[in-house]
Amino acid sequence: MGFVRANGGVIHYRDEGGRGKPAIVFVNALGSDLRIWDEVASLLAPDFRVVRYDKRGHGLSETGPDPYDMADYARDLGDLLDALDVARATIVGLSIGGLIVQELYRQRPALFSALVLSDTAAKIGDDASWDAKIAAIEAGGVEAVADAVMERWFTADFRAHRGAELVGWRTMLTRSPKPGYLAACGALKRADLRPWTAKIAVPTLCLVGDEDGSTPVALVRETAASIPSARFEVIAGAGHIPGVEQPGKTAALIAGHAREGATS
Repeated sequence: MGFVRANGGVIHYRDEGGRGKPAIVFVNALGSDLRIWDEVASLLAPDFRVVRYDKRGHGLSETGPDPYDMADYARDLGDLLDALDVARATIVGLSIGGLIVQELYRQRPALFSALVLSDTAAKIGDDASWDAKIAAIEAGGVEAVADAVMERWFTADFRAHRGAELVGWRTMLTRSPKPGYLAACGALKRADLRPWTAKIAVPTLCLVGDEDGSTPVALVRETAASIPSARFEVIAGAGHIPGVEQPGKTAALIAGHAREGATS
């Protein structure tokens, strides 16, 4: 495990693979930590430098004062990459991670050799949906939304046949610090990066699981269509976190895109 102070707070990270190899950086979904990339990272580490971290308020990273916005999360990531001497990378953002990396691109495009937006969009949800979720968590904690989240994160087949794993991922979710989770919900409510997607000029791959219940295929396709020359791929047999259900397919798509970005 590694810890570094970034943008005023302490960030927990893992830095795997060779320093001289092309870098791939992963940013996680709401209510998750860097462990959601374990299998994908193990597949990529022989050929790439793989950096993962817990965004503020999640995992072993500090929460920080509330409120904060996508710009704060993006500065956290930019400072982390500076501390690790990552000057250029393929940066992969899942769900809220996708908005974080879009905001980081707006701030510091030179950090990107390529961009992967997985199960995300430039705008997720509306005020009413976020207000309802925030109210439920304030009243009953993250536990109050956990079953609904599992239905959106994972396919029906996963929930029916991989019960032990489902319990583990649900436990990760419910152990998320309530203040960090609520702060992230507020940041998602306020975030709208739709005015900026047409300005993305780096090779971009948009991925989505075919059974994603949080950011459905149509929403991700719409975001991809707004980014010049973006590729769009649907991963069969996956929900909102394809790296857990289909790590081989996910890693292969990311690796191919990272190689293309490194030569562009």
